[in-house]
Amino acid sequence: MRKIINQPTDFVDEVLDGIYHAHGERLRPADPAGRAIVRADAPKEGRVSIVTGGGSGHLPLFLGYVGPGLCSAAAVGNVFSSPSSSQIYQAARESEGGAGVLFLYGNYGGDIYNFDLAGDLLETEGVATRTVIGTDDILSAPLDQQERRRGIAGLVLVYKAAGAAAEDGLPLDEVARVAHKAVANCRTMGVGLAPTILPAAGEPTFTLEPGEMEVGIGIHGEQGTHRGPLESADRITERFLDQLRQELPLEEGSRVALLVNGLGATPLEELYLIYRRAAQILEQTGVEVAHRFVGNYVTSLEMAGASVSILLLDEELDAFMGARAETPFFKAGSSGPTNWQLGGAEDVTPVRKVTQTGQRSELRSVLLAVMPQMAQYEEQLRDLDAVIGDGDLGITVASGAAAVSQALQRLPEDVTDRDALIVAAQVFAETNPSTFAALTGAGALAAAEKLRDRSVTGAGPEILRAFVDRVAERGGATRGDKTLLDVLIPLLDGEADRPMSALAAQAQELLEESDGWENRKGRASWQGGRTVGQRDPGSAAAVHFLHELAKALEGPA
Repeated sequence: MRKIINQPTDFVDEVLDGIYHAHGERLRPADPAGRAIVRADAPKEGRVSIVTGGGSGHLPLFLGYVGPGLCSAAAVGNVFSSPSSSQIYQAARESEGGAGVLFLYGNYGGDIYNFDLAGDLLETEGVATRTVIGTDDILSAPLDQQERRRGIAGLVLVYKAAGAAAEDGLPLDEVARVAHKAVANCRTMGVGLAPTILPAAGEPTFTLEPGEMEVGIGIHGEQGTHRGPLESADRITERFLDQLRQELPLEEGSRVALLVNGLGATPLEELYLIYRRAAQILEQTGVEVAHRFVGNYVTSLEMAGASVSILLLDEELDAFMGARAETPFFKAGSSGPTNWQLGGAEDVTPVRKVTQTGQRSELRSVLLAVMPQMAQYEEQLRDLDAVIGDGDLGITVASGAAAVSQALQRLPEDVTDRDALIVAAQVFAETNPSTFAALTGAGALAAAEKLRDRSVTGAGPEILRAFVDRVAERGGATRGDKTLLDVLIPLLDGEADRPMSALAAQAQELLEESDGWENRKGRASWQGGRTVGQRDPGSAAAVHFLHELAKALEGPA
């Protein structure tokens, strides 16, 4: 178990202690243990108190939604365990301002029993209570058994609607009505990719084989409805929307709130891929996404996965979704129309005038033979770069080479070698603009300038010298720093008319020799002595290019 914790038994209380220290001006404990949390401005006379709660381990769920425009108080138990009735009672008692209490939480047995008992205690004191339970997880029970469904990320949208109603001063029954309507109009579907590990147990909550996903998994690791190979972001999103549209009348002219939620370990970038496809599908069917939320709203410690929640809006819910809400944790999202049109990938071919010679460009022809061959090295270069870098060199080389090939095909056959090399340099640098791509592009541009109006034939040493000089100048590397310069600069020392196959063989020997060195430049240099014995990925890419160049010029060895 790899967690940044102290003693597992102290985990929840120490987390709460940290939260009170960080946000004491906005949240305060309502009981000695700090398990009941209330807004700093509570109670407020005449405002309905909304009290939520459940097990810890789901931040920002529960206590993260205590604040203006959302909930008045929360009670939290141990990880994935219900709070006690006394903690719920204290949360309600300290936040209630004479207008009654709405209990609003997810559909889990321990929570229900303890909230009911807290309600009983409050009723004996003359405090009016109402209960609304979130049931948005469509795969946890059939539609005709909706009362059995779990409450998951859609609960956040219900908080938003009910909290705005309470903030507006609506009476208890009206706030409960709004919450009931939001529950009835909200549906969620999720997927899990990797489990969480409970601090006290040290064991994963479920297991998945590499490359598998589980659709419909619960936020405590409850079994889903489908386990199979991991699908693409678009396909997962389409699966979600297919199911959600079976339960919500998402017709042309409908308005919705769309929430894409991460379960704890899923990068925001992946959540935005899901949002992108969900928005496309909804917009294509004439559904307006009026309110947009993307982020970690309901988590399960470090579980990997995501969910999509849709709230179908009427005029009342629409207004409440747009109302102000603020807590230390709540990410408000965006509301209103957006003019952004989702489109395809941008064509990175530079728009430039090229000179034609009336004779076929040798350089264009050679590069068109070489570039498609670079794709075969993508996995190897990725693996090398993952050891001492950031793992992106494989895609940089493969996607850059593919884009160069496409760009050269659009150039006239009789383009000058100089213009062909300029276009190749720009496209390679633009396609995946990494350090390697930028330096390689800069070197190729310098080589193109050295060519001027000449053919590349016979100019090899000059353009190689221009290339390495520019890369050294921009990158600050010198010979011996274990970069691609170490496999290229020595090639300038021999006879100028050597065949390309001989140059490639020499570069291969230099590459193998440099394996035993330490990287002293670039991202790899941060790892110091750990790079000894590891192959430099950029140097390997350069050698692969030379081998393919030799095959194109001289034929297979």
